[in-house]
Amino acid sequence: MIQVYPAESRFTADHGWLKSNFSFSFGEFYDPQNVSFGPLRVFNDDVVQPLKGFGAHPHRDMEIVSVVLKGEIKHEDSTGNSEILRPGEVQRMTAGTGIIHSEYNSSATEELNFLQLWFMPAERGLAPSYEQKKYDQEAMKNQLLTVISGAPQSDREVFIHQDLTLYLSDLDAGKSITFTQKEDRRIYLFVIEGEVALNQETSLKKRDAARITDVTELTIATTVGASIMLIDLP
Repeated sequence: MIQVYPAESRFTADHGWLKSNFSFSFGEFYDPQNVSFGPLRVFNDDVVQPLKGFGAHPHRDMEIVSVVLKGEIKHEDSTGNSEILRPGEVQRMTAGTGIIHSEYNSSATEELNFLQLWFMPAERGLAPSYEQKKYDQEAMKNQLLTVISGAPQSDREVFIHQDLTLYLSDLDAGKSITFTQKEDRRIYLFVIEGEVALNQETSLKKRDAARITDVTELTIATTVGASIMLIDLP
């Protein structure tokens, strides 16, 4: 089954310095029918104004992934990490037994747009940790590039404490790719830019998402070009 969630169906919170679009229940938005999809608990699309951001705040027992689409994030946490995350890089923070972190737009002139995802870990009570890596943006062309995995196949992939794989892809106009899925697993697909058709029948536009179950072969095609994120989930 392919269930489409249009971009406009997301809950929007506008605080002036921050505009957020929530794909799942988060903060002031609560829908008991939309809390998670497998271990995927949060999928936020945030736009942060220059020199604004989130002050020091705690997390625990969550795998937190950030992907920057535009601008840059300055990250600091209680384990001593201090990094700047830019487009072409991905970050995973294991909150585990407890971590305090802050993140803000370090640019004085440019908006920050980033995706932040929270996954429930396979095991609670882990030691807090942090990992950030660049990925090869050219390797995303017309194919799925693994950037995060619970079972990394190379040192270019970020490890996560969950049985999942997160892929990114840039598809040229007229191209398609096919993802083969094991039975009894889920697929979450998010269109970052452009438009795609799934299995020649389901259309998605920019910022639309699809929650997919009981589909073992998924063809993703585009006539105009697209950037997508695909997550293979238990």
